[in-house]
Amino acid sequence: MEQLLPRFLEYVGIDTQSDPYSKSTPSTEKQLKLAKKLVTELHTIGMEEVSIDANGYIMATLPSNMEKEVPTIGFIAHMDTTPDFTGKNVSPQIIKEYDGGDIVLNKGKEIVLSPDYFPELLQYKGQTLITTDGTTLLGADDKAGVAEIITAMEYLREHPEIKHGKIRVAFTPDEEIGRGAHKFDVKKFGAEWAYTIDGSQIGELEFENFNAASATIKIKGKSVHPGYAKDKMVNAIHIANQFLSLLPPNEVPEKTEGREGFFHVHKIKGEIEEAEIELIIRDHDAQHFEARKQLLKDIAGKLSDRFGDFIELNIENQYFNMREKVEPVFHIVEIAEEAMKSLDIEPILKPIRGGTDGSQLSFMGLPCPNIFAGGHNFHGKYEYVPLESMQKAVEVIVKICEFTAIQIK
Repeated sequence: MEQLLPRFLEYVGIDTQSDPYSKSTPSTEKQLKLAKKLVTELHTIGMEEVSIDANGYIMATLPSNMEKEVPTIGFIAHMDTTPDFTGKNVSPQIIKEYDGGDIVLNKGKEIVLSPDYFPELLQYKGQTLITTDGTTLLGADDKAGVAEIITAMEYLREHPEIKHGKIRVAFTPDEEIGRGAHKFDVKKFGAEWAYTIDGSQIGELEFENFNAASATIKIKGKSVHPGYAKDKMVNAIHIANQFLSLLPPNEVPEKTEGREGFFHVHKIKGEIEEAEIELIIRDHDAQHFEARKQLLKDIAGKLSDRFGDFIELNIENQYFNMREKVEPVFHIVEIAEEAMKSLDIEPILKPIRGGTDGSQLSFMGLPCPNIFAGGHNFHGKYEYVPLESMQKAVEVIVKICEFTAIQIK
């Protein structure tokens, strides 16, 4: 367990930001730097069947130490960090025995991590926090999960008295851009079920997530001298503004929670001749999800009737709610829940307001609930993770392996 912190710090020092506009896998070559390091480390701790394929997917095996047959289970985390915020030159700060006050991340830029704005900080008073320096994200999403899985496997290798079946681990690229499972070889992985270690606060245990789609609206215009533009100019920027005004104003990320869905406009650019909007659609309910996609089509149709045939709408499904694939094998959630309770961790069963590799893998035949990795405020400069939460995540992984073996008669 003593290697957990230095292992994590070493991982976050490697920039693995993914790129949604790249067509390659992995989407950025720099992800392979961490991947190659992990392959070496897996060999070092004694894992078997260690492999990395041409797309950067890593798999490895911890063999069973039991005579009876036990289900093969897996643990999965992703190596990339979000393209939303820089992950270059990450310089973590370690706050020991956090006193419950403000944490100055960057004095020169007056960037402060405060419980006044992030009240959940107070539940970690007295613990060791790992934060950013205010200029980058941290990368606990999901390098905390990577470090926890490897540390748990190392612990099991060093403690053969803990009986377990065959365990498979995998580390994937490009999860942050929705492609982490696209080239995952489920048959090669060979597990009956798995867990992604990619959640947030301690205790999170999730088996349902958003249905997700992306949408691109391309608008063509006609540029004419504004002094002579009457009945001639078609201003693509104006049409884009009209499109956005017809979206429900309260159904956005900053005004929704729980199972409430949303539209999230994350990019817009435009000139008179051409404008483009990029947004994502999220909803836990399948019917509501379809209704949201239909609303975009209706808006595009309405504006086409008003302005002419200048609008092109493209909607692509990204992933679906894994609940329907996990519920038929709900014992895999119950094993994780029992593991947490045995460690005096109160399980927090709630829907993921996002997605993980597990959502896609569940539809590919590998049921895959999600377990906490411990971090908070992902995708930005206020990201942090309590060391004690990471340690508990390691213990939960070990207990899941143990309890899976115990429950097989």
